[in-house]
Amino acid sequence: AKMKRVIQKRLSIENDANDKPMLNMNVPHETLLVIDAAQGRMALDSAKQWEKEIGLTGLVLTKLDGSARGGSVVAVSRELGLPVKLIGVGEGIDDLRDFDPASFVDGLLGIGDAGGTGKSGEGKALEGRLRELRKARDERAKTRTPEKEKVAVGAGPAGEMTLQ
Repeated sequence: AKMKRVIQKRLSIENDANDKPMLNMNVPHETLLVIDAAQGRMALDSAKQWEKEIGLTGLVLTKLDGSARGGSVVAVSRELGLPVKLIGVGEGIDDLRDFDPASFVDGLLGIGDAGGTGKSGEGKALEGRLRELRKARDERAKTRTPEKEKVAVGAGPAGEMTLQ
């Protein structure tokens, strides 16, 4: 919280009656939380505290160059509604990459280019199955008609909706 106030003070555009800088509430424009891919469950607890204290606008996932896969970022992103903006695959600034959800999921499942070189053939089987599922999903999306998308209230708990 102090760092945020320092930034707001340093980037001040107005002074008060005593000629002291007034906080510029328009900065910072982004507040990104950097999460270590090996952090695990603690990532969510940490992110909740940072969100409460200063407010976050996105996530950066680092240390994906090792054996860690960074699955904890899924829980953090979903729970706090924050997008993953960047991933780090090395130690230098040039090793930051834009986040690609499909490649990330492939890496979590151990398939595709991001999945490494498993010798059991399991990765290849998963990759083929995932390809089939994506193709089927895309076909369903093409054939969906507005008539099938009508929403009716089901008999489930209050607030639940079911598609017919």
